[in-house]
Amino acid sequence: MVKPFEIERREHVAVLWLSNPDRRNAMGPEFWSELPGVVAALDADEAVRAVVVAARGPHFSTGLDLMRMAPELGPALTTGGLAADRLALFRKIGEMRRGFDAIVESNKPFIAAVHGWCIGGGLDLIAACDVRVAASSARFSLRETKIAIVADMGSLQRLEGVIGRGHLRELAFTGKDIDAERARAIGLVGDVLPTDEGAIEAAVAMATEIAENAPLVVQGTKEVLRATTRWGEEAGLRYVAVWNAAHLASEDLREAMAAFMEKRKPAYKGK
Repeated sequence: MVKPFEIERREHVAVLWLSNPDRRNAMGPEFWSELPGVVAALDADEAVRAVVVAARGPHFSTGLDLMRMAPELGPALTTGGLAADRLALFRKIGEMRRGFDAIVESNKPFIAAVHGWCIGGGLDLIAACDVRVAASSARFSLRETKIAIVADMGSLQRLEGVIGRGHLRELAFTGKDIDAERARAIGLVGDVLPTDEGAIEAAVAMATEIAENAPLVVQGTKEVLRATTRWGEEAGLRYVAVWNAAHLASEDLREAMAAFMEKRKPAYKGK
């Protein structure tokens, strides 16, 4: 049986490994069915303060496993189908997207560490993450136009705020491949590391740095950023005022002030 994921814990950091390297971490039925529950479990775990998404093997992910998913995508894809078949496909697309949506909705920061190929669904996955770093081996492609599909797992909606409208349209219309340096130049990734292992360790180091901050404040920051993206600047400003009015008084704030006065590193508990 295919095990698409492994979880490794490093103190307050969880590494979510894509663990199907024999198929280049292509996204088959198990990937889509298990990802929402995996993300929900990480989100509910108070010991986890940040998550790194990384991959076993030479490639991050080559995207949708077309051969294994064809039976599940149904007659509307394979034979055309009529209204009921097309409605079933519409619902299936929404069901498949739930795992990526769960990453966006999670209050834990997700950091993607990319090496090798990151194609199609792989790009949708990292688009749902909050931060991305890459190895110099990384290659990215919003490949769907090359196979006569409109990308439907989130890249078209989420990447504009990351790389801008022009760069997104170039990648989406052409389906071209770009290397890690071009990805950094357009803002798709924040940093490029020389080795695959170095990219993963850089992502873990960033997650560890995040995990050292007050966890409720980190989670609140992601919540406010998400609200601002959806509702606009004015709504975001009002939302953060309400958030702080409700959450500012905390044990962690008292700990931060005490640590400052005592010239030591704070020990946050998320309370």
